[in-house]
Amino acid sequence: MPPDPPRGGRWRDHRVIIDAVAWKYRGNNAWRDLPERFGPWQTVFNRFRRWARDGTWQRILTELQAQADAAGDIDWLVSVDSTTVRAHQHAAGARKRGLHQENRMITLSGGPAAG
Repeated sequence: MPPDPPRGGRWRDHRVIIDAVAWKYRGNNAWRDLPERFGPWQTVFNRFRRWARDGTWQRILTELQAQADAAGDIDWLVSVDSTTVRAHQHAAGARKRGLHQENRMITLSGGPAAG
């Protein structure tokens, strides 16, 4: 974890901040909806943003991934590729907005439109 900042007071417990971020993203909640037990939402958001900017979250992920790999908890043969994700059933064959095929006029470049 990062050291305490050089000025100002001591940071709240890092665990509280991590739990607050997990709560926020687990439920897809807004920052302003954080329960009071996590402290002011601005404090949590500012720490989250600071850690994102300075690479702390990436270092945490890298370390956790290394620990899980060393314990044999990661199967590197499994991969999820976004090209295999199916579109929603209502997206197939949906009408496009804008120009429709029957309204288009095709012309040869350099010549007048036939018509």
